[in-house]
Amino acid sequence: MSLGLVHRGPPAALQVASRPCLALIHGRHGFRRDRGIVTAASSPSSAPPRRPRQQQRRAIHSSDKKASTVTEYPGAGGALPPVQPNLEPSRAPLSVLPLSMILRSLATTVVSSSPVLLPPSLRIMVALAHSTSPLLNPDRNPLLRFFLKKSFYAQFCAGENGVEVGDTIRRLKDIGFTGVILGYAKEVVLTDEQAGRLDGAKPGEETRSVIDNEIVPWAEGTLETVRLAEKGDFVALKFTGAGRLALHRLSRGLPPTAYLASSIDAICQLAHRRGVRLLFDAEQDALQDGIDDWTMRYARAYNTTAGRATIYGTYQAYKKRTPAVLSRHLAEAAAGDFTLGVKLVRGAYLGSDPRGCFFDTKADTDACYDGSAASVLTRQWNATLKGEADFPHASLVLATHNAESVRRARAICDAGGAKAEIAFAQLQGMADEISCELVEASQSARAEGVPAATLPVYKYLVWGTTGECMKYLLRRAQENKDAVQRTRSGRDAMWAEVVRRFKNAIRMA
Repeated sequence: MSLGLVHRGPPAALQVASRPCLALIHGRHGFRRDRGIVTAASSPSSAPPRRPRQQQRRAIHSSDKKASTVTEYPGAGGALPPVQPNLEPSRAPLSVLPLSMILRSLATTVVSSSPVLLPPSLRIMVALAHSTSPLLNPDRNPLLRFFLKKSFYAQFCAGENGVEVGDTIRRLKDIGFTGVILGYAKEVVLTDEQAGRLDGAKPGEETRSVIDNEIVPWAEGTLETVRLAEKGDFVALKFTGAGRLALHRLSRGLPPTAYLASSIDAICQLAHRRGVRLLFDAEQDALQDGIDDWTMRYARAYNTTAGRATIYGTYQAYKKRTPAVLSRHLAEAAAGDFTLGVKLVRGAYLGSDPRGCFFDTKADTDACYDGSAASVLTRQWNATLKGEADFPHASLVLATHNAESVRRARAICDAGGAKAEIAFAQLQGMADEISCELVEASQSARAEGVPAATLPVYKYLVWGTTGECMKYLLRRAQENKDAVQRTRSGRDAMWAEVVRRFKNAIRMA
């Protein structure tokens, strides 16, 4: 990072000569003439000329009639105020990122969007993630570790220890992100002897071997993750990380066993004391009913503060039954007088779950996602989420890389229609053009003294050694392969930002 050099400032005799370099290194300072938003679809040189301040205010979606007002948005419910004029960002959104992040993201997306470079890269990642050879183990091969640590690891991961994780969180918050969603990358890997002892146990039986070899490592790793997170941050938790006992009971709709339940309680209690929120991940369809039951069990116990959830369940909008499940959970929260935490995603198991679980078209999935988001955010039943009781208190995490869904939710916030706590979330190293648009909009509004809704933005990332994170990095690479168009959009946005900074540097020369 070269932020120290930027802020320290060169001697007076060098200031003029150094301006082009400073402009290229960091796009945040002093370039208010560029008032257009550089996106994947825009030309890097298409920023409009500076206009008088009174002309800089516009509706958030003045170019999108479908989303120009909250009342036109599906499921807004009762009458909401019209969208208030919003301050046009005074800088290109990606200008908030340091040059090192821009270049690393550009390199990653160039590889991920290339039909020539991606296949061999994936084969290498698969070998590194699953090999038992010391030569291919980043934790035992220093040269391999150095390369990965400076490239893919730095792009998607938080660090190997508490110091590195803390530094990463501070850097992200200095950029303008509200906080992080932190996960623990290490997966429980049993020796043959340990696996043999577990195989000898009765299915679903909580033996000493099960506790020592599966539950305890998972619980200790999750507790440490909660300790590394800061107040207001989130921690992602996957129940199946606790091992085969958890998997067995989830698949049969059984409650957690005594030691497993006490371990989950210890995690929830620590998170509650520290002001950290827990996101219980969705998993394969065969396990989801059990996961929902466990999630609601702990939500009833810990979401007792009105409008502020500690426990969040994950709802996958590509599933046909999600509206009914979410509506039922909202009704239970209303009846039980607790806050429902809702993490809304589109879904991640399209390749493994039965095809009949999913909506037939992407448009149906989008409608489910946007309608559910509007209902929870405005706390009003609608055509997607139907109910009879009073709408309960709710907290919403909008976890999406879909720009249109983000802008629709932001329109509701800007109009004053948000009645539930909201956080926007994207993966670290991906969809930065979406995350930074939210960050820059909030910063511009504060700088101009314009009242505006707070837009909390979080980045999801994992921590662990380079070797422990390899399977996570492989999943990110595979996800980029499955979302080629989105990856190309990210690549184009990063390239446009590099060009914009270069042109600024030339103009200042």
